[in-house]
Amino acid sequence: MGALRWTLTEYFLHCFVFQASSANGPDAKKHPKHHVQGEYFAPWWQTSASGSKDMKRITSAGTFSRHEWTTALSVPSLLARLSSDEYIAPVYSQRDKRALRWLNDNAPINARRLGLSIAEYYTSRMGTAAALSAINASTETPFYELSASASVDREEVTEHFRRSDLVIDVQTHFIANHRTGLAGATGVHNFIRQVAPDLFSGMNPETDLSIAEYLRSIFIESETSLAVLTSAPGTEDINILSNSEIAATRELVDRLAGTGRLLHHSIVHPNLPGELDRMSEIVSRHRPDGFKVYTLYGNARESGDARNGWMLDDEQFGLPFLQRAEELGVNIICAHKGLSGLAPTGSPRDIGPAAATFPQLNFLVYHSGYEVPFSDGQQDFGEREYRDSAESQGTDRLIKSLRDAGIEPGGNVYAELGSTWYILIKRPEEAAHVLGKLLLALGEDNILWGTDSVWYGSAQPLIDAFRAFEIPESYQERYGYPALTEAIKAKILGLNAARVYGVDCQATMQRARTDDLAWVKEAVEEFNRLPR
Repeated sequence: MGALRWTLTEYFLHCFVFQASSANGPDAKKHPKHHVQGEYFAPWWQTSASGSKDMKRITSAGTFSRHEWTTALSVPSLLARLSSDEYIAPVYSQRDKRALRWLNDNAPINARRLGLSIAEYYTSRMGTAAALSAINASTETPFYELSASASVDREEVTEHFRRSDLVIDVQTHFIANHRTGLAGATGVHNFIRQVAPDLFSGMNPETDLSIAEYLRSIFIESETSLAVLTSAPGTEDINILSNSEIAATRELVDRLAGTGRLLHHSIVHPNLPGELDRMSEIVSRHRPDGFKVYTLYGNARESGDARNGWMLDDEQFGLPFLQRAEELGVNIICAHKGLSGLAPTGSPRDIGPAAATFPQLNFLVYHSGYEVPFSDGQQDFGEREYRDSAESQGTDRLIKSLRDAGIEPGGNVYAELGSTWYILIKRPEEAAHVLGKLLLALGEDNILWGTDSVWYGSAQPLIDAFRAFEIPESYQERYGYPALTEAIKAKILGLNAARVYGVDCQATMQRARTDDLAWVKEAVEEFNRLPR
């Protein structure tokens, strides 16, 4: 009955939700087919007892996959050069090219052997295993623990990636349909088109990063039990979501799905005139679980000049903001740090002093202070072991800030992995250094899972890649990094965020397991009817 219920729910959602928003638009006749078949997105908790027979029965009805503009990739998404609203992806390195050559030699053969198109293969878990195997083949040391047949055996790869972990994604986004022509959304689209023009040439801005795609990618196509909805920087008249719309989305999900699937932030720009005074109203109206801030954004003294920004420890904006947050009882401060093009106010150097000054606040450092590496096509220039120097970049700046301020592992600072992990997947040496350094500096209880979805489609390939990743023993011995054990991975994927946000782990997992997702259609329709 569970498999049948899921199949009927999928059919209903596909027919009446994910096509409805574009069916009557001017480009309706051009709208592409929405999905290809593939076992990746069958409900993960219903594949153990009946094995491949039930899996085939579910997929024969047409399970959801990423849109055709995503499957147009000639490589799996984990090896694609995608960007977000916050960074431009680095060019392919020599290691990337070795991985792509391995994939080109093996993936078409695997797909034919399985009777799948290359798009179906790449959007399956076997395609994820193939991408990770290609990365292993491009490095001297394997970083992803995979069996030899994971890329060709559906049952084996399902069992290989299967876990019962709680997954809480603390950084998720979507763009409201009526905001697709505003500056915030235009910035997102321009980044995407610049980095992956072939992939996104057929993208429909009104649907492909919408609430419908968001609910699909987060709750239908992945094991995410609970997500935190946030937004980009910008005033409410230009942003991809207003604070009211973020809160309304939370209210819709709570009312239609039951509590326990979505939390939310409110965006605050302390350097905008009157914003500090408005914080009380923001809390009373929107009841956020935390504040999200972008120290990169704007400057009240030089309106429109985004080169200046502000810092959490500055006396004009940062310290008054933190003092007001503490007074209002909002003890979670989520700060975008890193993915800044090395802009001065994108640095996490202010995290340590701010955390030491306000020990009752929890500081969640989005992107962990990581900066996009660069490659000249021959050599990579990215993170390595910790260096305490004036030239340090990326996560080293965060670590130095914490050390200088006396913030110990297990303190009130947390490193978040949204977009950072996506970039690191195909840079495994760098991934081992970043994760190893963060584990040493912040502790295994203070690293949080985030994906930046919906920018990358389904979060599941990112989850599977993280579960397969290992810090090699050679790195442990040489650099003193801890092993990335299953217990530590479970903490990072969900248990740490549950503690920070006060989430009941067992109740949340049970709610996700029993959720038939029949509420999704109504949530999409109600959101799109909200006053604008």
